[in-house]
Amino acid sequence: MRGIRLVATPGEPRTFAPGMTNRPLIAPGRWEEFDPFLLLMEDWMQEPGGFPDHPHRGIETVTLVLEGELAHADNRGNQGVLSADDLQWMTAGSGIVHSELPSDRSASHTLQLWLNLSAAEKMVESNYQDLLARNAQRVDDGRTDIRVVSGSLEGVAAPTANHTPVLYLDMRVAADSRTIVPIPASHNGFIHVVEGEARFGVDAVVGRADQVLWLDYPTATSGGSSLEIRTEAPVRLLIVTGKPIREPVVAYGPFVMNTQEQIVEAYRDFHAGRFGGPTPAALALMGR
Repeated sequence: MRGIRLVATPGEPRTFAPGMTNRPLIAPGRWEEFDPFLLLMEDWMQEPGGFPDHPHRGIETVTLVLEGELAHADNRGNQGVLSADDLQWMTAGSGIVHSELPSDRSASHTLQLWLNLSAAEKMVESNYQDLLARNAQRVDDGRTDIRVVSGSLEGVAAPTANHTPVLYLDMRVAADSRTIVPIPASHNGFIHVVEGEARFGVDAVVGRADQVLWLDYPTATSGGSSLEIRTEAPVRLLIVTGKPIREPVVAYGPFVMNTQEQIVEAYRDFHAGRFGGPTPAALALMGR
């Protein structure tokens, strides 16, 4: 049975640009402790806010739309609009330019997780997966509804392609419930309480809305473990776990690599146009 080693309460959202408010739920910098996860940011966007064309290398971004709509595009020809409960799993790999903007029909409230890639996979080809709510793989016993976004649970496997093994569960648990969730014993991971309140782990640690609770750090390299969840009122939460990479992390801006020299190379390649050109769809959105 897994326990809880850390409970983090985020600060209040901050306005940092017109139409843009955010706050870190997992702040960057604690690379070894949170491995393979780099950061988790909660964003609120409305026009004229948003993230126009910007590059990434060496990571994957996993974006969950909580409310509203998010218009996205990249310079590989992918584009679309994500609605509430839709996700986007983007592999930046060797380099991509993309944009995330509020739809012209709605403001946007999102959670974006940055997931590290191993040294052997930081320069893989970029990829894009839209994981729509209507196509979700679910485990539902009438009291606990679990969307399996990545990985597998009780024989239900998500179609999501992974470079780093990740279990990503979006759960809604009814009041007065006791749920046991199996988790790979080799995985590090966290719980984010989206709404409500529950007790977690062997010590029944309380987790409240907006908080992030970290599971005890894994000591096993294989096998299974489990997390106990007890509720008195309805709760929505995310359980996200992954196998630690255990490699050096050097991060600067939108790039996460293993050495400072690789960061310099990433900026050089981007400014030389080796990531490709701009995102035509994003330019059109910005000009609407």
